[in-house]
Amino acid sequence: MFHDNLVTLRKMKKMTQEDIAEKIGVSRQSVAKWETGETVPDLYKCKILAEIFEVSLDDLANYESEDSMGMALPPKGKHLFGMVTVGDKGQIVIPAKARKIFEISPGDQLVVLGDERQGLAIMKSESFLALADVVRNGKYVE
Repeated sequence: MFHDNLVTLRKMKKMTQEDIAEKIGVSRQSVAKWETGETVPDLYKCKILAEIFEVSLDDLANYESEDSMGMALPPKGKHLFGMVTVGDKGQIVIPAKARKIFEISPGDQLVVLGDERQGLAIMKSESFLALADVVRNGKYVE
């Protein structure tokens, strides 16, 4: 996983092993060993790599494209949770990982927003109402 993600991200950023080595302060051979899976960088170097590629440390280490419909690693804070099927009455099941990350629990109220060109968005009602207060009052109230 890690070594595949490192190769993919480096190529996406059009960087060479030398470029990566220079930014982290290691040899090109070290980067080559990381990319083959022969060795793994220490946690500090992994953190720097995640910052360079603008991905989360967890995604850098654990992301598997097969779990996300073959898509490349998403930028930090962006997620692809997979596909869901719309039921007979329009209901969908929000994937467990999405519920965990966004702290969605049974009984929570959600707002569904739509833009005919960009699609749908779902957010917790408290967040939407806080945003509406900012627009209405010009100030954020927590």
